[in-house]
Amino acid sequence: MGKDSSFDIVSEIDMQEVDNGINQAKKEVVNRYDLKSTNSNIDLDRDQDKIIVETANDMALTAVVDVIKTKMIKRGISPKALDISKAEDASGGRVRQEINLVRGISSEKAKEINQIIKKSKIKVKTQIEGDKLRISGKSRDLLQETIALVKESNMEIPLQFINFR
Repeated sequence: MGKDSSFDIVSEIDMQEVDNGINQAKKEVVNRYDLKSTNSNIDLDRDQDKIIVETANDMALTAVVDVIKTKMIKRGISPKALDISKAEDASGGRVRQEINLVRGISSEKAKEINQIIKKSKIKVKTQIEGDKLRISGKSRDLLQETIALVKESNMEIPLQFINFR
């Protein structure tokens, strides 16, 4: 076996699943007895990768965000992919909150993952390629060790391991 094996570490979100989760959350919010009178709105801004929630009060806002999180988890989207900002006042005494969708691995996170792998002394090569990392090594066992190591490191962003060759 002269050829190295490799895999990519990425942080991606299936936007169709996000859309489905938002639609399910909207239906639940409209039908829930404790949220019916709050006139809550949930909007997905695909261009800016954010979800905007607007509702009557803080209690309703917390409930709506919990519904969104639950629906996303059921659709296979990690809660780490939801960067929830601080609630702010909106017009008419209402409350608004933005939830940013985390996509791609920033260069800082890529360097952090790279450092974790280097410190472990596993004999693999890492390359940062845009918003993903390519890991290559002599054997698949080394790559599986690396995957286990990165999973244990509990990064604040959702990671997927793809193109295992």
